[in-house]
Amino acid sequence: MFIQTEDTPNPQSLKFVPGQPILGRDEDGSPKLGIDFPNAETAGASPLARALFDVEGVEGVFLGADFVTVTKTTAIEWRHLKPAVLGAIADHLAAGRPVLAPGAAGQPRPATSLDEYEGEDREVVEQIIELIDTRVRPAVAQDGGDIVFKHYEPRTGVVFLSMHGSCSGCPSSTATLKAGIENMLKHYVPEVVKVEAA
Repeated sequence: MFIQTEDTPNPQSLKFVPGQPILGRDEDGSPKLGIDFPNAETAGASPLARALFDVEGVEGVFLGADFVTVTKTTAIEWRHLKPAVLGAIADHLAAGRPVLAPGAAGQPRPATSLDEYEGEDREVVEQIIELIDTRVRPAVAQDGGDIVFKHYEPRTGVVFLSMHGSCSGCPSSTATLKAGIENMLKHYVPEVVKVEAA
């Protein structure tokens, strides 16, 4: 099995692309929301994540639609860790083991229900979610991460987003949030004043 590796903006994270689905896609064809496992204690729902945490030096695992992002500790270099991570992913997938434990579900679609909003506020939130899903998430996934809409505060115009995978703890994530995402949302949705990390 050939697994491609890609650098991410976060020097502690590498993206592994095995050429087959990891979480796959929703019924509407959009990529499933990624699942973040920030430490071994949170990996109970994923046999693949547990296998990766068994590799010494792995600090975090993020499962995307068709990729796995692994974050390492600062004490070890990628040239020492990368072969073990590649082996763990290849062995797991080649053996046909499940990515998620039976009965375990992926992340829910938006983290905030549209039912919380009414009238014009609801239309604004629908626009924000559509822009995040169609323009932001694909770009962030290329860097081995994911971004999730959490909440919109109509009174102040603040949008709260949660970053996962290589974006979590990345030195450039604040710049991505402010310069990229905030500017785009403000351009297309005039009601948006500011974007903050949730």
